[in-house]
Amino acid sequence: MREFWIIFKQSFLTKAKTKSFFITTLIMVAGIFLFANLPTLMNTVSKVMGDSEEDVVAVLDESGVLVDRLEAQLKQNNEAITIERSDETTAQLKQRVEDEKINAFIELNFDASNIIQATYTTGSLVDQYLSSTLADALQSIQTEINAEKLSLSGEQVATLFAPIQFDKQNVSASAKSEDELNSARVLVYVLMFVIYFAVIIYSSMIATEVATEKSSRVMEILISSVSPVKHMFAKVLGIGSLGIVQILLYGAAGLLAYKLSSVGEENDFSAFFSLENLEVSTLVYAVVFFLLGYFLYATLAALLGSLVSRTEDVQQMIMPMSLLVVAAFIIAATGLGNPEMGYLKIASFIPFFTPLVMFLRVGMLDLPLWEPLLSIAIMVVTISILGWFGAKVYRGGVLMYGPSRSLKDLKKAIQLGKE
Repeated sequence: MREFWIIFKQSFLTKAKTKSFFITTLIMVAGIFLFANLPTLMNTVSKVMGDSEEDVVAVLDESGVLVDRLEAQLKQNNEAITIERSDETTAQLKQRVEDEKINAFIELNFDASNIIQATYTTGSLVDQYLSSTLADALQSIQTEINAEKLSLSGEQVATLFAPIQFDKQNVSASAKSEDELNSARVLVYVLMFVIYFAVIIYSSMIATEVATEKSSRVMEILISSVSPVKHMFAKVLGIGSLGIVQILLYGAAGLLAYKLSSVGEENDFSAFFSLENLEVSTLVYAVVFFLLGYFLYATLAALLGSLVSRTEDVQQMIMPMSLLVVAAFIIAATGLGNPEMGYLKIASFIPFFTPLVMFLRVGMLDLPLWEPLLSIAIMVVTISILGWFGAKVYRGGVLMYGPSRSLKDLKKAIQLGKE
């Protein structure tokens, strides 16, 4: 075991001490804090740049009564829009918009049927807020005018437009409450990305590490003092441990950022990533499926990495494995809206799809315990078989040099390992 821990330590420390690892970790942690405080930063920048000033809209009211009602309606809705009454011509107002003295102007009048006619003019191609806000206010005014014409009281109008009460209930044994489902959906989506990128990045790192040692002929020295099987699993566990440490750092940074962003008034980030309805079992399953997914793909990556002699060939060799991860993510992502679809249940028991798809189902549905346990058992058996087969391939693959043609080299590696 001494040789195993030496290689384990070397794999862990070599990657941990690289500038790329340090810089990547630092950038990701900074990005997490930036994302958590993005609403606050945007508000601060808006104040500094002067973007927080009220929008000014000139009103050319040919009816003589609408401008007062519009101003009152906007105040009632607490909209930060300043109404400027104007007697200028349309051409003069257009010139003021072009000179950016006002944001926009609107011409108001009634048609023959006493329906409000509004023409809105702006100099911005992306001006949606002002136009939609004014349109909503004018629609409310039109409703009031129609109610007055029909001699309806305020209470009668409120009753006329009162929304229905629509409560959702689900009798499915696997369904969660609406609040639990919304919280689970956000968490599952985030953790799916974590599992997806972690498997892609760290598996590729293992394959590249093995190929690098082969290209420098260090492998020949290593396998003379330690068995290829110990070398393979030491690499897998060493880089895997480094990945876990890195993800724990990201998790700690994310939790700290969430706590800091939740201090005082609730912002968009803390509201979106609400942890009130978070179940501990969901986090436990996230850890379990992450570890199983990592070991499954890491073992496969070490096997494939042993077949190439140049680091330039690594990405080509592990492409089929990468496509499996992408397929798993796509299948899981399609189930975020409806995790009860039949094909998701089938895919959740396929080992290469299980880490993402079963985690989606167990995070968003109340599944019977046997389903996640069965999928975990299938993955453990698959990892054991893949580890046994991978060790046989790895034993011969690390001694293979020259250009790697394709996965057909597996047979050659197995035969070489027997010699």
